[in-house]
Amino acid sequence: MAFHPIAADDDDASGVGVARKYAWIVFALTFGLLISDYMSRQVLNAVFPLLKGEWALSDGQLGLLSGIVALMVGLLTFPLSLMADRFGRVKSLALMALLWSVATLGCALAQDYQQMFIARFMVGVGEAAYGSVGIAVVISVFPKHMRATLASAFMAGGMFGSVLGMALGGAIAAKLGWRWSFAGMALFGLLLAMLYPVIVKEARIAPQRVAKAAAAVKRPLRTLYSSRSVVATYIGSGLQLFVGGTVIVWMPSYLNRYYDMTTGKAGGLAAIIVLCSGAGMILCGMLSDRMCRHSPERKVALAIAYCLGSCLLLSVAFALPPGPLQLLMICLGMLIAAGTTGPAGAMVANLTHYSVHGTAFATLTLANNMLGLAPGPFLTGKVSDLIGLQAAFQWVPLVSIAAAAVFFYAKCHYHADIARLKGQSIVDSGNEALLEVKL
Repeated sequence: MAFHPIAADDDDASGVGVARKYAWIVFALTFGLLISDYMSRQVLNAVFPLLKGEWALSDGQLGLLSGIVALMVGLLTFPLSLMADRFGRVKSLALMALLWSVATLGCALAQDYQQMFIARFMVGVGEAAYGSVGIAVVISVFPKHMRATLASAFMAGGMFGSVLGMALGGAIAAKLGWRWSFAGMALFGLLLAMLYPVIVKEARIAPQRVAKAAAAVKRPLRTLYSSRSVVATYIGSGLQLFVGGTVIVWMPSYLNRYYDMTTGKAGGLAAIIVLCSGAGMILCGMLSDRMCRHSPERKVALAIAYCLGSCLLLSVAFALPPGPLQLLMICLGMLIAAGTTGPAGAMVANLTHYSVHGTAFATLTLANNMLGLAPGPFLTGKVSDLIGLQAAFQWVPLVSIAAAAVFFYAKCHYHADIARLKGQSIVDSGNEALLEVKL
């Protein structure tokens, strides 16, 4: 996801005084924890068939095990991000990783569905604010001109973690059983959680700001929701992730049922499809930056195109019988299904004040989870129980049409909202300058 601050006078001195080598070490460890985050979240998808058979679960129950993590992420991202800013980001990230890793170990030890549900609930609590706090740490140790590149790479790491989680989880389950799949992810996370605070120190990564907290202008939180464009962007992004998130969660089960693949083989092939989605996120974001450098409003048009394109490709894919052509169409559809991530992130940055960008992206994460990643797998599982997974997948891409319609609404008001925000930024800058003079 690319972040594009709109205010040229952003005085964040992030990265000043941080050695470049140390900055890359911070990035690597924070990125590693992001990989662990998504490995712990998505390993469940690879062992769906084994859990379904061992505990006689319905597709709705399986979907809920996946959806509860996204639900907790959506509910807790905002408050936990604020707490991390107050009590220390490094300490908070380490505690988050420790919690989700222990909870993942709890999944390995679960004896029934209820225990598994509680463990997955705690995985969601641990992972809730990692994305927004993690990217804040990464951005804080690099110069401002590198933010967009680093943010895009960091957010795409979620897809790569999903790939590893499903591929390794399926392979481990095929050899040692599904419990060891969870245990392997947990041990990796525990190792990084203990290593992280030893190497990454709050005092070394904290931005070197001038002490003017007592006289700072009140942050314009109202820009998080004051424009029609930004609210529509939240909603459109969430609806589009309903599609991509659902296909990622249910693809191993789909391959197992309709292609007669083993758990390991289904997890491996599903991982390739997820990898297409991650690569598409980066490529679509780069295309957005290149095409919209002088015309920011084109980002909205591109988001609409990604929605409609993925709807067409995935609708055709799931109308085809199982086979190589269907798999090719699924890969192409998933290549652009997550393409709205970059444009949506840039739109949120453009439509909110630079001083509340962190909170704005927490709000975007909330919408992505509450509208897409949480309900998508659950509702699709419920529909699958009634008409089968093949038929359920034929309905899923249609949600992209609703996403495109919401982005179109954002496009209609985008110019006016941008102009109003720029005017407010000038006023706020003048007020801050007056306060500095008085001090």
